[in-house]
Amino acid sequence: MITPPYLTKDDKIGIIAPARCINFDEVHPSIRVFQKWGLEVVLGTNIFRKCNQFAGKDEFRLADLQQMLDDDSMRAIICARGGYGTVRIVDQIDWTAFRRNPKWIVGYSDATVLHSHIHRHLGIETLHAIMPINITGDDGANDALNTLKNALFGKIKSYSYEVTPLARPGEAEGILTGGNLSILYSLMGSDSEADTTGKILFIEDVDEYLYHIDRMMMNLKRAGKLDKLAGLIVGGMDRMNDNTIPYGRSVNEIISDAVVEYNYPVCFDFPSGHGENNLALILGRNVKLKVGEEVELIFN
Repeated sequence: MITPPYLTKDDKIGIIAPARCINFDEVHPSIRVFQKWGLEVVLGTNIFRKCNQFAGKDEFRLADLQQMLDDDSMRAIICARGGYGTVRIVDQIDWTAFRRNPKWIVGYSDATVLHSHIHRHLGIETLHAIMPINITGDDGANDALNTLKNALFGKIKSYSYEVTPLARPGEAEGILTGGNLSILYSLMGSDSEADTTGKILFIEDVDEYLYHIDRMMMNLKRAGKLDKLAGLIVGGMDRMNDNTIPYGRSVNEIISDAVVEYNYPVCFDFPSGHGENNLALILGRNVKLKVGEEVELIFN
């Protein structure tokens, strides 16, 4: 996999909205933060457009992303927020300039579309990390924000945390891939479908019914996406819902059951996802996963 150049002072970064609409007040705090980091911030021309729930019509969102990809002076492209909409434009993107001049693509949730497509076709690392919609202050006293900065400037080495129930011990090494489980599920059978063979898969989700989680895990399993993994990292599974008649298992139990017959290490509650503690992950990077009394993720 190709690592885009890390950022240095005075580098130029772009903020675009490829999915749900956003306004200036929601983006402004992040601009101040990025400027304090010594970066020049460029907003997409159409970033504050609105078409129902989208940040403008498909052609406007596509135009902003394409312009940033084609601009050789741009060192990172940050998705302003998630929601839904990136899948509507991904097939129209011309990746020629990006392939020639890789840069960091940053975001989570709906940005999983870009992560998965880029890894499958271009072999370029991307960042699963906090987005401007989540940045509300400029003091930087936030683990998620600090890890985004460290990732962009090439200073992430490893993470560790105390192991939680249902973890399966072991060690594995492989390319880190994945993102939002619902998005990965929705990309199955498409040109952006994730390649998981020999990889360490990271998944997270939010506001889903427990039976939806089971259905998505069964889909990935039946499609052969779980049996050839090197390891599985389950991140935040936040604000899960249940029916009047309970499903009867927790979200972690559902996922554990789906991979019970496989031998690779599995960890749960990794601090990354839709929760406040959304640590940056370099997707596409070769990593080591160690699950014992602690969980350790080492970026090679």
